Amino acid sequence: MASPNRNARSAVVWGRLLGIAFVVCFGTGVYSHLLQDPLPWMRFPTRPTQLYQFTQGLHITAGIAIIPLLLAKLNVVMPALAQVPPVRGVLHLLERLSIAVLVSASIVQVGTGLLNTYQWYPWPFPFRQVHDAMAYVIIGSLIVHIASKLPVIARYWRARDAYDADGRFVADPSVGSELLPDGREARPAVGERAADEQTVGSYPRGLTGRLLRWVDGPAAPVVSTTSRAERHLTERAGREVSLGAKNGAPAAGAGDGAGAGRASRAEQDDDAPAGSRQRIARRGFVAGVTAATVGVVALTAGQSNRLLEPLNVFGARQRYIGPDDLPVNRTARAAGVLATATAADWALTVVGPDVTRTFSRAELVALGTATADLPISCVEGWSQMASWRGVRMRDLLASVQAEPESALRITSLERSGGYRVTEMGPEYASDPTTLLALEVNGKTLDLDHGFPARVIAPGRPGVLQTKWIGKIEVIR
Repeated sequence: MASPNRNARSAVVWGRLLGIAFVVCFGTGVYSHLLQDPLPWMRFPTRPTQLYQFTQGLHITAGIAIIPLLLAKLNVVMPALAQVPPVRGVLHLLERLSIAVLVSASIVQVGTGLLNTYQWYPWPFPFRQVHDAMAYVIIGSLIVHIASKLPVIARYWRARDAYDADGRFVADPSVGSELLPDGREARPAVGERAADEQTVGSYPRGLTGRLLRWVDGPAAPVVSTTSRAERHLTERAGREVSLGAKNGAPAAGAGDGAGAGRASRAEQDDDAPAGSRQRIARRGFVAGVTAATVGVVALTAGQSNRLLEPLNVFGARQRYIGPDDLPVNRTARAAGVLATATAADWALTVVGPDVTRTFSRAELVALGTATADLPISCVEGWSQMASWRGVRMRDLLASVQAEPESALRITSLERSGGYRVTEMGPEYASDPTTLLALEVNGKTLDLDHGFPARVIAPGRPGVLQTKWIGKIEVIR
């Protein structure tokens, strides 16, 4: 497992990027979760209207970027993960357990999150609740891991402290890193024992050692950088030594240290190309991981970003494709509302504190309509702006003598589902752009987009923009 990329500095670099991505995902994910399950005292901003479109797009994009970064990090730290013996004491056991939790939870979190973007759930547990809980597990184990590796992180935070002028890694056993390469690959830190005396790069005994030797392959031969002229002089000196020995004369340069000086210079000349090769290998690895990260982001972020829309190859949803030029997550057939949503006697029931009224679609239009440009922004990461027309929610509340800043419970015609009933905070109900939408993009709502009426409000997840509405109640 020897490689110029597998050292403490590389682990710090990729860990730093991975940590940033996890923190971004955690912050945006918690925001999305609280929007769906707010605490009673919480109020959320309704401006900018595209706030959730940005935060959730960033959440999914950062989550996808984690995949190549996590693979790079695991590649770098593989020698430490496969070390023998695996545990060297109680504290080391606790550290290893935190790493096991961090790695396994990260793999599960990223894998299930990716499948969620395609709305595929091949597991028996509820995705959203488990995804939220796993986020706290990951951040907690990440904090423990950073605390245990703080001396290594501080020592190798800067590149200039990690490599010498020739590009060779500076091994410093005093910080307790498990990723110090073989002495042939690194220069020892000043004041430490010689690199060839370090045992951190030695292979363990038994099957594990043989497996690691097979993975590493045969050792690369030492490439001599001695020039042709120097080799000619060396051969000539050798012939003179041989001839002098025959004649009983002392060897040329014997006793004056000339031969030792030439050997020393040859060894020094061998070091620089080795450092250069290590630098090239590291840069190639960085370039490969960077290209993979940029690639997966560019090929998926177009589902929420207009600039990258032409590159959206792997995104779960294509913008402007679907009825009313909008993608659809849940169809009317899947929701079981084909009959109830198209019934001739459909009516919306609005329940106020003291007054209850029912409205046909024509009566809703008679209340007066307004237009608002708002995005549909789904938790799966895709989003698209659309032009909506319908009745302002605060006008609908006024018709039943309710205050504009009222909390609402909204019930869909759906037969079942986790979002059949949703709640809307007063900050949304009173916003002038929150509509009971009847049209989108200049057309009557398509059945799959919520006909006869649906909610559209600024800065809310798409799952809370309830479709096929049957009842709106003032709850406080």
